[in-house]
Amino acid sequence: MKDLGRISNPYSDDKVIDACSLFGMMDTAGKRFSGKGVIRAIANMHVRGNGLGGGFAIYGLYPEYADYYAFHIIYLSREGKSEVEAFLKHRFNLIHAEEVPVQPTPAIVNPPLVWRYFLEVDPRECDGESQDDYVVDRVMEINTKVKDSFVFSSGKDMAVFKGAGYPEEIAEYFCLEHYEGYLWTAHGRFPTNTPGWWGGSHPFSLLDWTVVHNGEISSYGINRRYLEQFGYHCTMQTDTEVVAYAIDLLMRKHGLPIEIVARILAPPFWDAIERYSPDERKLLLTLRQVYGSLLLNGPFTVIIAHHGEMIGFTDRIRLRPLTVGVKESVLYLSSEESAIRLVCPELERAWSPMGGEPIVGSLKKPLVPQEVAV
Repeated sequence: MKDLGRISNPYSDDKVIDACSLFGMMDTAGKRFSGKGVIRAIANMHVRGNGLGGGFAIYGLYPEYADYYAFHIIYLSREGKSEVEAFLKHRFNLIHAEEVPVQPTPAIVNPPLVWRYFLEVDPRECDGESQDDYVVDRVMEINTKVKDSFVFSSGKDMAVFKGAGYPEEIAEYFCLEHYEGYLWTAHGRFPTNTPGWWGGSHPFSLLDWTVVHNGEISSYGINRRYLEQFGYHCTMQTDTEVVAYAIDLLMRKHGLPIEIVARILAPPFWDAIERYSPDERKLLLTLRQVYGSLLLNGPFTVIIAHHGEMIGFTDRIRLRPLTVGVKESVLYLSSEESAIRLVCPELERAWSPMGGEPIVGSLKKPLVPQEVAV
């Protein structure tokens, strides 16, 4: 009789890849550091990706322009660039513009134009809304109305660098070893049911919110339709985009803490809700009634970042991996512990959090984990 196991797994490789690689590193004391270690860590998980997407988010990146919104924009044509630049000059005070520095990288073929713009909002243009809301509206306007142009980063003193390639190739292309920040996240992509292209790579970003994700959002359709009611429009052809907009809606606009947001995106099962105390049960039922359309179906691990915080959590039953590591003031989040130990062999603590449990690193309240040590 033939060995069926050998037929289905001819290389006897028992490793469970689970697709996509995630890595986050934050110094909760606010010290800026080079991304060399982050690049090494995400490259260590090379086999999780397939070269169709890699990217990084960096915070504390532009101290000389810290008070201005930094737009990073992909252009697929010169005509799109001309139209967007006319739009930006009309709707903002344009402080500085330049092509994002790149270097020849053999693996990066036919890249689009990538430019960055440092912009100031004239309060008289806001018509009663906040400057952040004004920027969100302009981002959505460019992404939906201007051909061949996509704003993929729009926060202050931070930026996203991403493209079609393995993450270490994207890092080489954008010369990221020359940048510093106090918080870095990174992603290596293995797209399964959406296109592998520059705009669809991770991180996804809006204002200073960024999201990297491993998994599949099978609720993308209902999530997207719910968010469209609040002026968000998905244009990047990738399910993860809804997570970035949901985070902006829930945390920035509705002012909810991450502990509540995690219970919206990865709520307990109905039978588990019945075992909570009356007050907790009432809260969980209310969240389901109000925000049920933002529940994320499907397996996922996400690392969410914004100024001053890095957050990681998984779906309720942990169908995608997340490892947490701590060394002094530095918090690490990763798909694999090996990637953390590559850059920090002597961790003080390392553990895998419970499903749906948010792990938060903060400049305001440094993480002091209570979990079991290594």
